[in-house]
Amino acid sequence: MATSKARLARGRLAGEIFRPQRAWLAARLPGVLVCVTIGLATTFLSDHYGGPVMLYALLLGMAFHFLSQEGRCVAGVDFAARTILRFGVALLGARITAGQVMQLGLGPVLTVIAGVVLTIAAGRLLARLLGLERELGLLTGGAVAICGASAAMALAAVMPRSGHAERDLILTVVGVTTLSTIAMVTYPLLVTSLELDHAAAGVFLGGTIHDVAQVVGAGYIISPETGDLSTVVKLMRVAMLVPAVLAFSLLFARSASGGQTGRLPMLPGFLVAFVLLVLANSLGLIPAAVTGAASDLSRWCLVTAIAALGIKTSLEKLAVVGWKPVALMVGETLFLAALVLTAVLLLGVGG
Repeated sequence: MATSKARLARGRLAGEIFRPQRAWLAARLPGVLVCVTIGLATTFLSDHYGGPVMLYALLLGMAFHFLSQEGRCVAGVDFAARTILRFGVALLGARITAGQVMQLGLGPVLTVIAGVVLTIAAGRLLARLLGLERELGLLTGGAVAICGASAAMALAAVMPRSGHAERDLILTVVGVTTLSTIAMVTYPLLVTSLELDHAAAGVFLGGTIHDVAQVVGAGYIISPETGDLSTVVKLMRVAMLVPAVLAFSLLFARSASGGQTGRLPMLPGFLVAFVLLVLANSLGLIPAAVTGAASDLSRWCLVTAIAALGIKTSLEKLAVVGWKPVALMVGETLFLAALVLTAVLLLGVGG
């Protein structure tokens, strides 16, 4: 009898201890499950019928916008759009090693660095010329320059949460995903018509196409050698996410403080995790099976986060932005393509 009472008391104590955790989980689980379900559906569509899974997840998520207004799914959708997003970006680090970067040689590395820096600067300038906000120019420039939708979400995570922040992120994801798909089809035709060799073609494709999946698709259309090199060049661009996010953190922290310099802001946790995973992978501490699992999990997290962003998006708000953001992203894409093509043709990068 005494033993039974003691067990009952311990059970009640454990229930009291874990009650906040259960309440936290119960509040977020419905929304997260909705986002995961949308991710599963869009992955099925992409695998069986082709097309970019990110764009499918975004569009299908928009059909469930009503879930973001009120009800049990709101907290989970917000959690997926922010926390799961950052976790997915951090896991991208497991795909990169310092050895992959060193294999490229100096020319492609300098081309990638110049492409990222100058494209972000061009985005800022084009935004000013078009009368758009500075934040949109920087966000789209970073997305075009680095790794498409993944970069857009990572950069947006450290930018100010203004009234237009989510709308700008959705515009950027839709724009760069669409342009990346177009590039996957047209850029192989361009490098073939220019009669670029495998190395030069790999540098051009990996240095210009926005999303990793589209780079892989375009590269292996040309040849296995081009596909391998274009993937490594693309991963070098993904690695540029670290200094870009850090620079954005410093820029907007300074803007928020009225331009005064002071203590450096703390690094975002997901950026620290990204760097640690790159270092661990470079030192061979992560087995190949774990790297593959981390890559798959990262992809699922990003698709889930994109579905959440779609749910939070109002088509009515998107309809009022006009043609200027589209012109901005097209201009940035053409600028990056011209820059890398000049390096390949005139400077012999990759040749």
